[in-house]
Amino acid sequence: MSVRVLPDFLVNQIAAGEVVERPASVVKELVENALDAGADQIIIDVVDGGRTLISVIDNGKGMPKEDLANSILRHATSKLPDDDLLNISYMGFRGEALPSIASVSDMSIDTFYHGELNGWQLDATSGEIKPSSWENGTRIRVANLFAKTPARLKFLNSDKSEMLAILDVVKRLAMARVDVGFVLNDKWRFPKNQDLLERIISVMGEDVRGQMLAVDAKSSSGEMRIHGYISHPTLRRASSVDQFLFVNGRPVKDKVLVAALRASYMDVMHAREFPLCALYLELPSRNVDVNVSPAKTEVHFLEPTHVRAFIIKTLRDVLSNTLNENVRQSQVVNSQNSEFRLGLAQTVFRAAQNNSFARSFVAEPTFNRGEIRAPDKVETVFETDAFDLPLGRVIGQLNNKYILAENKDGFVIIDQHAAHERITYEKLRTHTIKTQPLLAPIVIKLKAEDAESVLTIKDELKQCGLQIDSFGDEAIAVFEKPSDWELDWQKCFQEIADEVRAYGHSSRIQEKLHLKLANYACHHSVRAGRKLNMAEMDALLRDIERTERGSECNHGRPVYKVIPISELDEMFERI
Repeated sequence: MSVRVLPDFLVNQIAAGEVVERPASVVKELVENALDAGADQIIIDVVDGGRTLISVIDNGKGMPKEDLANSILRHATSKLPDDDLLNISYMGFRGEALPSIASVSDMSIDTFYHGELNGWQLDATSGEIKPSSWENGTRIRVANLFAKTPARLKFLNSDKSEMLAILDVVKRLAMARVDVGFVLNDKWRFPKNQDLLERIISVMGEDVRGQMLAVDAKSSSGEMRIHGYISHPTLRRASSVDQFLFVNGRPVKDKVLVAALRASYMDVMHAREFPLCALYLELPSRNVDVNVSPAKTEVHFLEPTHVRAFIIKTLRDVLSNTLNENVRQSQVVNSQNSEFRLGLAQTVFRAAQNNSFARSFVAEPTFNRGEIRAPDKVETVFETDAFDLPLGRVIGQLNNKYILAENKDGFVIIDQHAAHERITYEKLRTHTIKTQPLLAPIVIKLKAEDAESVLTIKDELKQCGLQIDSFGDEAIAVFEKPSDWELDWQKCFQEIADEVRAYGHSSRIQEKLHLKLANYACHHSVRAGRKLNMAEMDALLRDIERTERGSECNHGRPVYKVIPISELDEMFERI
């Protein structure tokens, strides 16, 4: 069969197969065009989940007649003025959206360009342009989607499912541009110039109010900045539906960013749960390639490892900061020599000496010698100035399970097991991993490409106690490992290889280490049901105030709750 040049209508329909996957894809492309046109108010109307009609109206700058005629030509765009694909400052740039949509629907465009006497209307099917009474911005109507390619219709979901997909697109664009107002079917409204936190609440739901932590940091070089909000670890979802990630203002679903977010919450949230976020990463356009997918939802970073490390450090710092800063500045007598600290230190250290897992990770005693020396006198602060500390002054114990305290804000309830679990975990985590050199290395056979993938992160693995190197082209060898740590090494390194090939990195070993430490901390912490005296309870509160991520245990459960005095007054009708 001879080679032939495909006709334009077929080329456009093939392109539509990449760009116009479903009605939500059409809404995304049209709204992005409206944003690129400078609109600050966009109205979207959808009928039958987008099958029958999609209408997008904006108050942007519009198009003159000549630009309107060119707008439905393939690869015609106003968004690459200097032909530099590494310097893209618009949402769209390919010039494929409008001709692709027109090839599978009945599309018309009404537009008005400032300075012209009248507006213009384009019938995308015939190419006819005629004067219009349209007076501001642009309206694009897409009717009978996929009518020209009816086989595509059977792949659409129900109208309700397609509508939900459209809503998700609008929400993501609304989160990208809080300065712009969006209205969808006169039901979902996001006012322009909305405060970011209020936009987050309107998109994610009222339950996030008061549960989001502010993020704003720059990299050491000053070239990268990340800002926005992440959820407190006790607020999570069963899916990633409320994770909103942006790169230079563009909504993305990038695997590097998703993996960094997951790693940041690794020791404060269960692996099967998902934090909420609205995070905005800014970096020089030369360091990120947005021209990697027709839908423009993926990006490639020039230095993904640096991006990932910067995000993880930033988010972990924020998550560590929820309770501790005020305490670090306080100069108080704090029970460092209390009977309780002595008892906990001896319990954990004794268990570590008797437990093979603990020996492999605790190279030195969990508490230093100065802290476990028997005191001449027990000194606590629960009778003096603890009232001004975050967790306040101990007033008792409930059901041998909860510590009750009061501070300047109200009534505080602390889960004694969750609190000590976090303390124990953090102390274990800060110690150097004790490793064991192997007389005979463990050899793992892998495909050549998998072995090469694993070797790219061997420095990261070394930080976790694993020293590896190549063993021929299709194998790697483990020469040193954490003491008394046995795994299914073949399965483990295959999983690492799969992650590296998919994401460019792997957190598999770190997750296994976290799980072991978390389980050990859980099993060797003070239990619910243990009666504590006042000095013991005070010591536990002072310790958790000084512990990173002290607001939640290793599984993401809350360590404490504060009931404000105003809420108590309301309960007892004293308002």
